Amino acid sequence: MNLFQNAKFFTTVNHLKDLPDTGAEIAFVGRSNAGKSSAINTLCNHVRLAYVSKTPGRTQHINFFELANGHFMVDLPGYGYAAVPEAVRQHWVTLLGDYLQTRRQLIGLVLIMDCRHPLKPLDIQMLDFFAKTGRPVHILLSKADKLSKNEQIKTLSSVKKALKPFSERQDVSVQLFSSLKKQGMEEVENVVGGWFVRLEPELSEEDCPV
Repeated sequence: MNLFQNAKFFTTVNHLKDLPDTGAEIAFVGRSNAGKSSAINTLCNHVRLAYVSKTPGRTQHINFFELANGHFMVDLPGYGYAAVPEAVRQHWVTLLGDYLQTRRQLIGLVLIMDCRHPLKPLDIQMLDFFAKTGRPVHILLSKADKLSKNEQIKTLSSVKKALKPFSERQDVSVQLFSSLKKQGMEEVENVVGGWFVRLEPELSEEDCPV
């Protein structure tokens, strides 16, 4: 079964107190305009499941989608976009940070980076921040179609090398991805599907959600 096919919108929240009582969750996050919404839409074979905008910072809430296996995919606000009121930006930062650090149901993070500009300082900060949870991270180097095959190989190799220090602390993997060419979809399925198989039993050891 395709994990992401037929994903359905479940709910959207703007405060931690409103987080739903769900099963296991995997979350998608990335710098504003890195291609996160396009990646979600491509994986789910849905044109507008996640809103795609030419204006970075469009995702302002935490959006939940129910997957085919009965668990959930979470679309988190993009980070690194400052052209919003400071009070709004700070709310996003707090909401995003608290969710990533405290959400018991979260079993893994899919981190989107533009393959032409990977591992920016805020991406490194995100990896460092999430490492404290001990949960796995899978990085999608999006917009791979913008690079030649040779450039793709070089970029993937250099990112893997740069990620070695992080891999010593947690499960970190990386792949090329293109929403336009639908490149790398099966690999995402395999990695994320493995998270549900390996980590779901932990949920039964806990009692109540955050």
